[in-house]
Amino acid sequence: MYSILEARELTDSIYEFVVKAPNVAANCEPGQFVIVRTHEDSERIPLTICDFDREKETITIVVQIIGAGTYMMKDLKAGDAFADFVGPLGRPSELIETPIDELKKKRILFVAGGLGTAPVYPQVKWLHEHGVDADVIVGAKTQSLLIMEKEMAAVAGNLYITTDDGSYQRQGMVTKVIEDLYNEGKEYDLCVTIGPMIMMKFVCLMTKKYNLKTIVSMNPIMVDGTGMCGACRLTVGDQVKFACVDGPEFDGHLVNFDEAMKRQQIYKTAEGRAYLKAKEGDTHHGGCGNCGGNE
Repeated sequence: MYSILEARELTDSIYEFVVKAPNVAANCEPGQFVIVRTHEDSERIPLTICDFDREKETITIVVQIIGAGTYMMKDLKAGDAFADFVGPLGRPSELIETPIDELKKKRILFVAGGLGTAPVYPQVKWLHEHGVDADVIVGAKTQSLLIMEKEMAAVAGNLYITTDDGSYQRQGMVTKVIEDLYNEGKEYDLCVTIGPMIMMKFVCLMTKKYNLKTIVSMNPIMVDGTGMCGACRLTVGDQVKFACVDGPEFDGHLVNFDEAMKRQQIYKTAEGRAYLKAKEGDTHHGGCGNCGGNE
């Protein structure tokens, strides 16, 4: 069992948990995820690591209530425990493997949408701790759905917040902020965007105009988290990849978002899953992750 040390409600549907998980905390890096089960017989849920403290042996996760598995989590409190907390899984952010001297020369922009703020935060924090500034755009439908504003402001070089309804700071989509920054004379060498699929698609369309390399996280399409269910199969360039074992981060300009979003809808029904399995054959599963998704 993995003890919950802290639990708090961030919004009406988003909750934060600080969990005692020594092995995960000792080995994880920004960009990776864990698989969590509330009870022994409950659903396996992949969740991106929001923060970690190696000394305290803790992992912070942020959960949005969108289904039965996550609904079970909303009433958990400090002193309760998760049955399973497996990780770290997935590949770390490519920033972690880049020499610090090179990172300090780069102008980096992060674009977070909604719950995507949580997995963006550890990457920005890691850069800040290594003396690298990064600008951050955070978007939400309305002010009440914004999360982690203070935490992000503490580690971002510049923080730009926008809301769809204009209830807080700027009004409009995150893509408008990108355009505004470039119109103001800003330029960047790398963009990392995490959020809803449709948001990441349009961020990539915008950054392509500026020839700005863009990394996306395909965590939103993961279900099982081990490559066995076939849910997160996607096309990156001319290759079949799986978000959970080959990612979750990919070159956004190579991701076929339209295919991935259509596939995500089909996968929601038993009939749809059977159809995809029959259609995709040997490339339906990612297996153990050592075969490159049976490309």
